[in-house]
Amino acid sequence: MWRVTRRWLQASGAEFWLPLPLVAIAFWFSSSFLAAQELNRPQPTENKLKADTQLEIIVSVNILLINAVVNRSQGITHVKVETAEPVLKRLELELPLTDIDQIEATLAEELGIDRREVRQWVRYQILD
Repeated sequence: MWRVTRRWLQASGAEFWLPLPLVAIAFWFSSSFLAAQELNRPQPTENKLKADTQLEIIVSVNILLINAVVNRSQGITHVKVETAEPVLKRLELELPLTDIDQIEATLAEELGIDRREVRQWVRYQILD
């Protein structure tokens, strides 16, 4: 009887396929054990990401014109800066200011230029 069963197993290829699920289960358990060991190990992090910081970009551009529309009823100023640069042609800002001196100071700080240069290029439109 054993010879018949063994011949049948060899002829059908079941001698190879029957132990295969056992090998797969053993591989699955060993790999999950190794993965759990690796994931539980503390990893030193040298470079940490900072998500609460803002990126500050300093760009020097050739300014052609600054248009500022001061809306005093809403308390905001819409500013459009037109440049001669092919990469940055227009820059738009919205400032929560209506005082001309504060607007000029803020624009000088944002654009990284002198306040006198802001006065040269800026054109105001005041809405009440």
